[in-house]
Amino acid sequence: MAVDPFAELLRHLRRNANRTQDEQAGAINAASGRATMTRREVNRYENGANVPTDHTLGNIALACGVPLEPLLREAKAARARRREKNKAEAEDLDDVKRRTLLGGAVIGAAAAAAAEPWGRLAYALSKGSKIDPESAGVLIDHAARLHVDELNESALSLQSRVEAHLDAITAALPRAGTHERALTIAAGETAALAGWVAWDLGEHDKATSYYGVTSECAKKAGHPPLRALALGYASYGPPSPAKALEMLSQAAQDVRGRGNATAAAWALGRYAEEAAQSGDDAAALHALDQARFAYDFADHTSEQAWVRFVTPYRMDSLTLSVYGELKRQELTATVDSAVERLGGGLPESGVVVLGDLASALLRGGDVDRGAYVAHQFAAAAESKPNTMGRQRAQTIAAGLPDTEHDLASHLLTFATL
Repeated sequence: MAVDPFAELLRHLRRNANRTQDEQAGAINAASGRATMTRREVNRYENGANVPTDHTLGNIALACGVPLEPLLREAKAARARRREKNKAEAEDLDDVKRRTLLGGAVIGAAAAAAAEPWGRLAYALSKGSKIDPESAGVLIDHAARLHVDELNESALSLQSRVEAHLDAITAALPRAGTHERALTIAAGETAALAGWVAWDLGEHDKATSYYGVTSECAKKAGHPPLRALALGYASYGPPSPAKALEMLSQAAQDVRGRGNATAAAWALGRYAEEAAQSGDDAAALHALDQARFAYDFADHTSEQAWVRFVTPYRMDSLTLSVYGELKRQELTATVDSAVERLGGGLPESGVVVLGDLASALLRGGDVDRGAYVAHQFAAAAESKPNTMGRQRAQTIAAGLPDTEHDLASHLLTFATL
């Protein structure tokens, strides 16, 4: 009995990813974040015994790095064929031939060009041809979207999705053709995010490996800002303060030029933060001035997707961190400005902002407001736990008064988890 064309598509997709049915089930589970898919169910899909639900198709598309909408249409057609088959065996042969994208029929170049995006991608993969612009765009856009999602999702919930997408781009690169540079950059951005997520989860060696991959992608693509991304993330866990400053100095050089104002502000702000912690007041203040100047020309919503976290709130937190460390008189005015900007809501990058704000208030002697913000920080940090939040918890706990003993103990416990 002939296998349904849609089942053949699913089988080819798995084989192109060089996965066994067990591995395909694992990749789908990684995309969904739930261990519900089994090898047996993958086998049923590929034999035409069952058609995945739309929800499952979304996870399959994500795990394999292909467009979802065409896949949904092909699944709908497969279900219609199953219904027709149950009514009668007289299925229209011409329709079968038209919808067979990867089966026994040979599809000519003209037919492939006229097919839906999913069909074109399937045809390209089956023939070892190059990926078309639309399919490459899907992979690139999803890499950018993951950086936006990182603002609101925890590292734990995001990790499997990021790693699955990196796997999908990696599988596509050998057939990237004219899209190789763009896909290499997208792969590097995804690897950097995978490293940041791993670092947030305490997997520091894994994070270092991902940052190394990002730097390799930057070198291959000839795209210095990508190396800046890797260096900026890696600067939070270097072997020494001097190494952090070296990384951030290079990162600032890598993002000089048009279209990188937000990235430059972040790299320079981080340099100022590290310089302040190293006791180099002059270097810290100079770098901070440069960072704030660069941010005047920045638009974090329209430049690279990976700078979306560098909000005005995040720039406030960097400034607070520097002024607090150096015990500058500008701290009080900066705190007032940051509190006013913060208002009653929690920004996207709220955990780090609240942490730096609480620390700055306590350092500046405003104990009541510092304790109030520290309570807000504790709630935010627990809802989205990460390494940076735990580091700030230790600093805040050390500055709380004796009357906040319970909160200080809670933060110290959180910091050691």
